[in-house]
Amino acid sequence: MPRQIDHEARRSQIAEAVCALIAERGVEAATLREVAARAEVSMGAVQRAFPKDGGMLRFALDHLIAEVEQRGTERIAGSSSARVLLTVTLQEMALAGTDQGAQARVWLAFLAHAGVRQEFAAVLREHHAKALDLLVWIIDHGRRTGEIRAGLNSRLEARTLHAVVDGLTQQVVIGTVTAEDVHQLLDHAVKPLWT
Repeated sequence: MPRQIDHEARRSQIAEAVCALIAERGVEAATLREVAARAEVSMGAVQRAFPKDGGMLRFALDHLIAEVEQRGTERIAGSSSARVLLTVTLQEMALAGTDQGAQARVWLAFLAHAGVRQEFAAVLREHHAKALDLLVWIIDHGRRTGEIRAGLNSRLEARTLHAVVDGLTQQVVIGTVTAEDVHQLLDHAVKPLWT
């Protein structure tokens, strides 16, 4: 009897290989042959998992976003403090943790290609919109609990923090700031919000 293949596990395995290659050598390194070799599967297995052109890269980007969201969710589990929610969310968005360097490089590689690859731009726009909505919700939550000053424009504050995070991710990748610097800079950026 032929062995059963867990298709989602196979797709995740391939996405991990794609991300590893991109982190090491850029999007161009994620060829069918290189991905199959890194994932230790046949090229046919990769093609069966991702029959559409560009589907493998799109899935890898979605996979990266899901990993970051999952890690953030685990870190804030059980907390209702706006300070904790906002701090952890911004730290995860910045991809500045000691184990997140590869993810930050992959994120910026996809971002760089989004100018010429609409499928990447669409995913990134959707992710940015969700991240912005989450920041607005956290700020509004903090206003309701009295942790964050009343009278702030939640969307403007969220957009500002989102831009700060994007800039910090770039600086982490090029080596001008450390993860410790990022935490300090994020604390400084949110300080005016607290009551």
